[in-house]
Amino acid sequence: MKALVLDTNVFVAALRSADGASRAVIRRCLQGQYTPCMSLALFAEYRDVMGREPLFVASPLTSEERLALFYAFIAVCRLTEIYYLWRPNLRDEADNHVLELAVAAGAQTIVTYNRADFFGAELHFPELRIVMPADLLKEG
Repeated sequence: MKALVLDTNVFVAALRSADGASRAVIRRCLQGQYTPCMSLALFAEYRDVMGREPLFVASPLTSEERLALFYAFIAVCRLTEIYYLWRPNLRDEADNHVLELAVAAGAQTIVTYNRADFFGAELHFPELRIVMPADLLKEG
């Protein structure tokens, strides 16, 4: 099973749309096709963003449904402790914890809509791929 890290923007996109690549990636995680990896820092970021109600004005899900989906997603995640920080590494400091989680978890893939944020890193992890949700789905 493919271990991956879902950047916060992918989870938010899944909550904001009735369909789409992000929602399909979450669905596959819930069905056990992927193993999503989670750290305490990423969990805190997800929770913080979920509290920003203006982001979800057009969401097809109620706040209760979004919270239920969040808990279901967390239930299938593999909690990973991060013992080593690879910093400074990325231009956007906010993305470093996502990369560090992927390395600590031995994940093969980071799924994000902000691929450019992960390029130009000071340290390179050639075994780690950075893909958009639609690209991940094309791989099967």
